[in-house]
Amino acid sequence: MVAQFNYTARKSSGELARGVLEAADAASVAQILVGRSFTPLEIVETDIEHTSESSQLSFFTPKISLEDLVMFSRQMYSLVKSGIPILRAVKGLAETTASKRMALALADVADQLERGRTLSSALNKHNQVFGRLFVSIVHVGENTGKLDEAFMQLSFYLEREQETRKQIKAATRYPTFVMIAIVIAMVIMNLVVIPIFADMFKSFGAELPLMTRILLATSEFFITKWPFLVIGIGLVIVLTIRYLRTESGRYKWDRTKLRLPVVGSIFERTLLGRFARSFSIMLVSGVPLTSALNLVAEAVNNAYMADRILGMRKNIEKGESLSRVASSSQLFTPLVLQMINVGEETGRVDELLAEVAEFYEREVDYDLKSLTSKIEPILICIVAGMVLILALGIFTPMWDMMGAIKG
Repeated sequence: MVAQFNYTARKSSGELARGVLEAADAASVAQILVGRSFTPLEIVETDIEHTSESSQLSFFTPKISLEDLVMFSRQMYSLVKSGIPILRAVKGLAETTASKRMALALADVADQLERGRTLSSALNKHNQVFGRLFVSIVHVGENTGKLDEAFMQLSFYLEREQETRKQIKAATRYPTFVMIAIVIAMVIMNLVVIPIFADMFKSFGAELPLMTRILLATSEFFITKWPFLVIGIGLVIVLTIRYLRTESGRYKWDRTKLRLPVVGSIFERTLLGRFARSFSIMLVSGVPLTSALNLVAEAVNNAYMADRILGMRKNIEKGESLSRVASSSQLFTPLVLQMINVGEETGRVDELLAEVAEFYEREVDYDLKSLTSKIEPILICIVAGMVLILALGIFTPMWDMMGAIKG
């Protein structure tokens, strides 16, 4: 069990030093101090008091973004490469970062470093921020003495991930705007436009076509039953979110996303690019193959694909080669499988995986640029369908009435 100790010690220069360390017992604290060339004078156990970060945050405090992590990785790379001590670097970044959540997390990391913990174990306490893949690469960098290279690889990986997300947002902005406009138009039609025509049709007292009766009934439901409609929509959203948070629900939805028309292939190639990129970085960093696959399964952020990747790991543990398990997973194209096979034969799997990542990323870039042109016909068909329904439901009875008046 770890306890917290206040210590007073004298440095080799004769200067008095005080601080806090966490260790199993006072003897371990003394050993740590001696390792730092300190002479222990007093070691007193104290109660560990954890300051809750949540008490300093509110619901409206912005979350830590991918951009914050990219900036942190870049700055740590520059600071570590310059020879600045890690504790000093983390403290400096905690004071200068614009994100309040990141500042609190880094302040706690600095506190853990002062207590004798390693950087990776301190970052791991904030796994919701830094993630297992991030922590693992930092851990390998610490053990190999290449922490600057670890942060350089992380910054490159996170920058590529950030760029992909920006492209996806840009490609889906126009379709999203059109769908929102369609929904608003439907609400206005049912609440304002159709009731005006409904009063006019009732004044004529004529027999109305089926499509007109459907439109009038839908409009009346919107006007008179809107509280039930809002409650029903809210209930469906809540139940859907709860189901997607279950293991089976998330697995089925993640599998369905990869099979969606038009965008399914883009999702799949994006995930495969993320898999290849993160797997390559893990292997370059020196993480064992099976451990790397475990971490990459989490990095892809897709339960269905993670299950396939974990299946690859189990087969590798049985003694099968990487190229063989990659082929049996049915995740990759023949071209990519050939690249993995060549990489395994030449001992350059990490380099070939980086090439695979670039291959998928180029395909995703091309697909995202042409996504709008692929979705436009679908949106046009939806708008045309709305116009057709309006024409059949509203204008057809008006034409019939005009014909009856002329007759």
